[in-house]
Order: sequence, then structure tokens, then C-alpha cells
Amino acid sequence: MFLFPDSWRHFALRGALGGVAVWFVLAGAAGTAQAQAAAPAPLPPEVEAALGRAKLPREALSVMVVDAQGGKTSPARLAHRAQVPVNPASVMKLVTTYAALEQLGPAYVWNTPVYVQGSVQDGSLRGNVYIQGQGDPKLVMERLWLLMRRLQGQGIQVIVGDIVLDRTAFDVPDHDPARFDGEPLRPYNAAPDALLLNYKSSVMTFVPDSAAGLARIQYDPPLAGVVRQATVALAAPGTECGDWRGALRAELADPAKVSFQGVYPATCGERVWPVAAVDPRGFAGRAVEGMWRELGGKLTGSVREGKVPPGLKPAFVATSPALSEVVRDVNKYSNNVMAQQVFLTLALQKNGVATFDGAREALRQWWLSRIGDAELPLADNGAGLSRDARLTAQALARMLQVAWVSPVMPELVASLPISGVDGTLRRSQSRVGTAHLKTGSLRDVMAVAGYVHAASGRRYVLVAVVNHANAGAARPVLDSLVDWTARDQ
Repeated sequence: MFLFPDSWRHFALRGALGGVAVWFVLAGAAGTAQAQAAAPAPLPPEVEAALGRAKLPREALSVMVVDAQGGKTSPARLAHRAQVPVNPASVMKLVTTYAALEQLGPAYVWNTPVYVQGSVQDGSLRGNVYIQGQGDPKLVMERLWLLMRRLQGQGIQVIVGDIVLDRTAFDVPDHDPARFDGEPLRPYNAAPDALLLNYKSSVMTFVPDSAAGLARIQYDPPLAGVVRQATVALAAPGTECGDWRGALRAELADPAKVSFQGVYPATCGERVWPVAAVDPRGFAGRAVEGMWRELGGKLTGSVREGKVPPGLKPAFVATSPALSEVVRDVNKYSNNVMAQQVFLTLALQKNGVATFDGAREALRQWWLSRIGDAELPLADNGAGLSRDARLTAQALARMLQVAWVSPVMPELVASLPISGVDGTLRRSQSRVGTAHLKTGSLRDVMAVAGYVHAASGRRYVLVAVVNHANAGAARPVLDSLVDWTARDQ
């Protein structure tokens, strides 16, 4: 799942939480011989009943419940197929974000230096501007606007030269946004980038005007060289909102043009539609030039890629929010591309350049030093948007035990959605306000992981992953596990 935390208009738990951890994972039919040989533990009756109603076999379920402060030798409250490797979907973000909090620190920030080469006279720069990406996950439209305002604060209104984008801090392979699920325009499929602007996505806001018989369309951010239709006709009065996106009959395949052949139902009111860039590689250049011109700046050259010349000193640096805030966005809203940016930053800080292999090695070394002999997760891209990622309930339970007594525990727990309150759990009706759980979902996968405050006052860690063709029906099973965990008296 992907949401923009704050990249368009209209769109903490801290302190001591002493406690206990619960582990659950719904696994698929593919398990290890070791796990298949182990005798399954009895399951609570309400969980068995929920599995039956969801038409999920009990063999698909792996569960481990263990005291969060008890250490790896503490007896489990409940254990069932806990050593089966499963695809955790976005629950994998817990591993990435906890590793980052420990290795980088909660106050870590990403700096984006801006260089000015040449002389400024009468508002004109005779030379180039260089923007050097360093992996900032949250360089959204508002912060791009501020960056351009700061550039104008250097006395520059006209650039008699080029704006050069340096993206060499990340060395990642070319990415086909349609490869994962055939949905290239879904923002959750955006690829990481050293200069990631607005998550490589645009936002279209539709505002109906019944008197005029049309809906006005606002596009953010402004993109240079793109012709965008300003209005669309309203549907017949009384038309239900329904599939309003389909009714628009949008034509989005051309990176230089956005148009609509359909209509917009006025009954929808104001609606927002985020769309990933059709030309992901060219999006940053269009956004930079579009924002510069939106602010009244002029550019005689072009926006192009290149490297900052050796020895050139930054004119200023744009600084991101702290990692603790970024981690909240990653986990509260399950933001995939932000998670990958954080994951790659582990390699960038260690090696000077970010690669996925480098990030996986940095994670491996951290895991061995902090988590020890618990089975190493297969993190793939660190976001969980993967068919290859794997972990076991036993290993992740151990990591959550370590996290519970870590100095960064408050930041990690505060980043998790609160049941029935916010993030991806805002609609949950299970134990409202008492569970802090990361969610995850893919086709054939459903997952939750986090902490539950129980009736006894103890805390439990809870992780659930469904790897089954009927995983979409597993929500009541996960809810029953949350409720059972909380009822410990």
C-alpha cells in the first residue's frame, strides 16, 4: 500500500512501555521440511473458528507469542510453525526502519547540496546550477518550492546556463514499474532515486463547479513541457460517484500530455488522484524546471544530468526532516519508495555510494551483531514490495525483543499505526487505541506486526503474515489474534 504523507494539499507514542511480545505468521503451503516435521501447537478456539470462516487451512498459520523483555530463552506463550520462512509483505519495513534507527540514529538527516557555478550580476547567473541528490526520501513539492526560493535568495532570477542534476549517489539498476504487478502508474511502484522528487508522482485534484458544469483540475507539482487539461465536463446531475476514475477516461500514456475523454461526477465532491510518472527518469528534470518557472525564474539552457565539478563548494544545503519523522511516514503509511530510500542509505553511509547489494550487506552485518544467530531475513529491496523477501516468525520475534530494550524503541513504536486511530489501521475495529501494528498486503499475502497492550498491563509483539491464495479474507483471523493476545487474564 502507498499513501503520500504530506506531498499534496488536503491530504507519538513516546515513553516507557514495558512489555511482552506476540508473534504470528500465516504461512503458505511452501514450508521447510523442518517446519513440516514439527508438531503444530494448539490454537485458540476463536482463531480456529476465524480460519474456518476465512477458508484458510490451519497449516497456513505460524504463530509465536513471547515476552518482549524475556530474551531469546524465554518460553513462548504460543508457538505454531514459527520457523517457516514466509513472505512478510510490508512487515519487512520493520527490519529496515529499526536497522536504520540504530545505524544512522533518529536525528539523522539527508542533505541535498545546491551549487552555483559562475558569476551573478543584475539577477542573472552566467553559469550552471548543480543539485546533488543524496537520497532524501522526503523531497516533496513543498520542499522543492523552498529549495527554489533559496536559490532565488542567492540573487538569481535568470540562469544563463543549465540546471544540472547529480544523481550519482545511487547506483541502482533500471526499473520497470510494470514488472511487479502490471500497474506502472501506481505510486507504490516508483523506483528509488538519489534525487527523488515528490515520490516520482503527480497529484491531480478535481474540484467540481456545478454552476459552470465542469470540474477544475489542479496539478502538483508543476511540470515543464507537459500540456495538462485544465477542466473536465461534469457528468449528468445525480450521477453516482462510483468508479469516478474510470468515468474520466484519462489518457496518461504520453509523458508530455494529460487529457480526459470522459466526465467527472459532481457527487464525488473534491477528489485527489496520485499518479506515478509515465517517464520516471525524466520526472525530476520536468519538476525542477516547472517549479523554477512557476516562481518566475528564467532558464536559457536546459535541465540535464551530470556531476558536480570537483572543488565546487555548495551555495546552500536543503536538509530533510529527521529519520525519526521519515520512519513514521514509512511505517504509518507503508510508503514503499521511502523505505527503499532508507534501505539504500545504509549502503550510502557505509560505502559512499548506494547499491542494493551494499544495503543488504550492511543489513546482514548489523543483524549478526545485534540479533545474533536468529535466521537472517531475505530483505530484497527492504520495502517488502517483493515476491522474494522472506523471514521467519522466530527471527522477527527475536528482533522485536531486541528492539523493545533498545534506546530507539520509542521512535520505532511511535512509527507504527495505532489500531482504529491512524495510518493503515485507522479503520480497524480491533482493540482501538491499544495496538501499535505495522501492516502489509500483497496478492496472496496479508500481514501485521507490532505491539499490543494487554489487559494485564503487559506488552506483546505481534506479527502476522498470510501467504495463501485466499489471504484477502484473513483480516478477521488477524483481528482474532490481536484480541486473544490482549486478553491475557
